[in-house]
Amino acid sequence: MSEPASISAGIAERYATAIFEIAKENNNLDGLETGINDLVAALADSADLRDLLSSPVLTRAEQEAAIAAVADKMGLDPVLKNSLGLMAQKRRLFVVPQLLTALREALAEARGEVTADVASAKALTKTQMEKLSKTLSERVGKTVTINATVDEDLIGGLVVKVGSKMIDTSIRSKLNSLQNAMKEVG
Repeated sequence: MSEPASISAGIAERYATAIFEIAKENNNLDGLETGINDLVAALADSADLRDLLSSPVLTRAEQEAAIAAVADKMGLDPVLKNSLGLMAQKRRLFVVPQLLTALREALAEARGEVTADVASAKALTKTQMEKLSKTLSERVGKTVTINATVDEDLIGGLVVKVGSKMIDTSIRSKLNSLQNAMKEVG
């Protein structure tokens, strides 16, 4: 990770921890999740909102007023609204996308959920997804949500990433291992 990216992630993580803890104390994790989902959708739909978050031209006061107006219009939870205002005062709105990702991860952790990134050579069927999810849930001890992608370069098999663990049963990796073994022999 590059230094600016790690700095942004660190800033986002600190804000996310504070927002999550306050929402948890207020027993309002559902309201927080609704606000996060609304903000993610708004960021995806609105180039103006993305520009507001990253614009160096706007003053702190202008960013704060604009983000407060957006938060009011969206009906965001007061904790999230106030945090966005504070972030505008501190010129930290540029980390909002990372903040939303960190908050989603914290909510999933609180619910005992984990996301598994699964790459396969062909699209998995619904039955295969359910079976894989059940197997991973038993192994990890948490509810597993699968984020499936197709990577035709794998030839066959799966590459599963859950947290920091990776299971690679793809044909490509087996062929690479065989190739390395052959190089060592000959």
